[in-house]
Amino acid sequence: MTVPSAIRTVGLCAKPDSRAAAEAARGLDKWLRERGLRVIADPFAAEALEVADAPRARLARESDLLVVLGGDGTLLAVSRELGERPVPILGVNLGRLGFLAEVTPDEQVDALERVLAGEMHTVARMRLAVRAERDGRELGRHLAINDAVITRSDLSRMIDLETLTDGVPVTTYPGDGLIVATPTGSTAYSLSAGGPILLPDFEAFVLTPICPHTLSQRPLVLPASARLEIRVFPREGGARLTLDGQTGVELQCGDRVFIERSEHPVHFVVSPSRSRFEVLRSKLGWGAS
Repeated sequence: MTVPSAIRTVGLCAKPDSRAAAEAARGLDKWLRERGLRVIADPFAAEALEVADAPRARLARESDLLVVLGGDGTLLAVSRELGERPVPILGVNLGRLGFLAEVTPDEQVDALERVLAGEMHTVARMRLAVRAERDGRELGRHLAINDAVITRSDLSRMIDLETLTDGVPVTTYPGDGLIVATPTGSTAYSLSAGGPILLPDFEAFVLTPICPHTLSQRPLVLPASARLEIRVFPREGGARLTLDGQTGVELQCGDRVFIERSEHPVHFVVSPSRSRFEVLRSKLGWGAS
């Protein structure tokens, strides 16, 4: 998918309390306005620009392109707040790793010039639609681009997670918890817990147990069409559902979590000349001596 050529409004989102993000926002705001583009800013970018701010949901409605200045955490937070509109996102990496925010500060102007010239493309990244229930009562609905994680609380010794896909029992995971990751999230928490790396356009979920009590339990890859149900049984204390490591819901014994592919992916602007393997080599140090 190519980025729309008729870009008239650009939304700026910035990492909170970041001097580098504030400086980048001021530079890009000037550059964009000099080219006759309308700029609207989220509260954190607006603070640096000393202009009126707009909620990120409004940026999603009104922008033809979003530029996110920060690291992957900032990009994850922004993507969750976009709702369902498929506005393209250009991530400028001001963090440490930058799997999602691929563009460096030195590349941002060139990347924007190429976007405006119609030379950049977007890729659709799958999101998870997550719903938690207690006794038939909905506790909340959430979107996640990396993962949904169910873990034991600090006081519980172990948690049993009875997992079904499309109504068919898979297994019960005893241990510290379970990660349900998208291909994008396969290089995040799931990778640290021993899960496999999936290319971003792969149509699948990864179920990665966290410190499983039985050594026979290993990560499981399921098709993206699967509909998961996870029944939560802490042996003591409670449990917690966390989305993208940033927001969460407290769970109790008997609660159920439903996870499926969202109908509304996130669209990231990517360079047509940079392959996914190049990104993995540069971020993970593959082949480094």
